[in-house]
Amino acid sequence: MRSLRNTFLLILLSSFSMNLMAQDQKIGYYESDFVLSKIPEYGGIEQQLKILSDGWKNEIQEKRTEIDNLEQDYQAKEILYTDEIKKEKRQEINSKRQQLENFTAQKFGPNGEYFLKQKELLEPIQRQVFAAVRTVAQRNGMDFVFDRSGDIYMVYARGEWNLSEDILLELGIEIEQ
Repeated sequence: MRSLRNTFLLILLSSFSMNLMAQDQKIGYYESDFVLSKIPEYGGIEQQLKILSDGWKNEIQEKRTEIDNLEQDYQAKEILYTDEIKKEKRQEINSKRQQLENFTAQKFGPNGEYFLKQKELLEPIQRQVFAAVRTVAQRNGMDFVFDRSGDIYMVYARGEWNLSEDILLELGIEIEQ
C-alpha cells in the first residue's frame, strides 16, 4: 500500500513539475504567405512562374483540342473505315493521348519542370526567411516557432528539445559525432 502511495505521489509531482516547465516555454508563429508577399523579389518570381505555367497550359489545351477533333472525326467516319484504318486511327488517338499525359507529367508532375523551376527560384528566398525566423526566435528566447500559413510546420525549435539523437539511440543506431 505504501509503495502504491509513493508511486502516486511521484506521478503527481512529475506531472506538476512538467506542467511548470511547459508554462516557461515561449512559442511563436509567423505567416509565411504574408512574409513572402512583402519580399519584392517574390512577386517577380510568381509572375515568371505564371507565364511559364500559362504557356504550358495553352499547349496542353491545344493538344486536347487536337485529340477531341481526331475523336470526332473518327466517330463521324467510323462506318466508312476498314478495320485496318479503324485500328490506325484508334492507335493515333491513343498515341496523342499518351503524348499529352507525358507532356503534362513532364511539365506539372511531382518532378516536373514547373516544380523544379519553382524550387530553383524560391529556395534562396525561403532560406533567407528561415534564417530570419531563427534569428528572431533566438533573440526573443523562443522555444518553438510555427508557420501558420496553410498547414502548421515547426520552423524553429531550441536544440535542447530535439529528441532525434535519443530516438536513434533508442532504436540502437549509433551516431557519429
